Amino acid sequence: MNGTAALRDMREAVVQELTEASDRGLPLVVLVSDSTTTSAIGPFRARYPQRLVNVGIAEQNLLGIAAGLSLGGITGVTANAACFLVARSCEQLKTDICYSATNVKLLGLNAGVAYGPLAGTHHAIDDVSIMRGMGTIRIFAPADAVEAGQIMRHALCTPGPVYIRLDSTALPLFHAPDYQFVEGALDLAAEGSEVTVFALGPMVAEALEARTRAREQGVDAAVVNVSSLRPVDAEEIARRAAATGRVLTVEEHSRHGGLGSLVAEILADRGLAVRLVRLGFPEGQFVTPGPRAQIRRHYGIDQEGILAAILRLADRAAVELSRP
Repeated sequence: MNGTAALRDMREAVVQELTEASDRGLPLVVLVSDSTTTSAIGPFRARYPQRLVNVGIAEQNLLGIAAGLSLGGITGVTANAACFLVARSCEQLKTDICYSATNVKLLGLNAGVAYGPLAGTHHAIDDVSIMRGMGTIRIFAPADAVEAGQIMRHALCTPGPVYIRLDSTALPLFHAPDYQFVEGALDLAAEGSEVTVFALGPMVAEALEARTRAREQGVDAAVVNVSSLRPVDAEEIARRAAATGRVLTVEEHSRHGGLGSLVAEILADRGLAVRLVRLGFPEGQFVTPGPRAQIRRHYGIDQEGILAAILRLADRAAVELSRP
């Protein structure tokens, strides 16, 4: 971790990797669903206009074409909103991509509640749970632009289907430029001895800020970036959880089927007696629409909510966590 406060959009790093891979001669085609702006694909389109295909608002066709390109020896990369990529084309995702194990890389843009006021039709709070229900597909969720670029590079060099959950805003860079993503490995963002915080995607930045504030109150929390959800080092998750005995998961996703579920399953399978709090959106509910920061605050997954959870787990706060 380099501690810089610089901000960078994940999409910039991803598009740069796609462009450089094409420069190196990798046969790839990027497909969008009327999402050229959302994907920030402009620099790639300017350099390789014949390698960008806009299928329009037709996500089922998007995945079918990508799978067909793969069968013809071309790497298909889809880049569109996560909510539509996963939900509208679920059958094609299951059959054409996962069951057929085609070499398609799926970029889920504007994940979580990035679309804020557009409400449940546009919120992607179930994409990880759906992807975890599919066979063969790798699932990654970078926490900053450095890691996003590394994951894109890794995905392009790895045969088979990959889902990459991306954010749409400029996030703080906490990885050094020489960081190397390792599939399946946990990424320790900050050491700590009292509470272990497992965070997903943009929640890592929130968790690191909360950790700093917790230290000011005498609580030492570790923050672990779980950017590789499948595969994942389950033994390392168990080891880090057991080391503190107090575990917090935080994600901009439903508490059902996402990171919190994954960690809970790992702990339960091993019979570990640890205290576990899962922060996320309530299972079985749509999220209340509004500005993204307001949504995070309402559901306790912003810096304040994470701080409160850390303090409670460390027995430093008597206030009960809200459970909307």
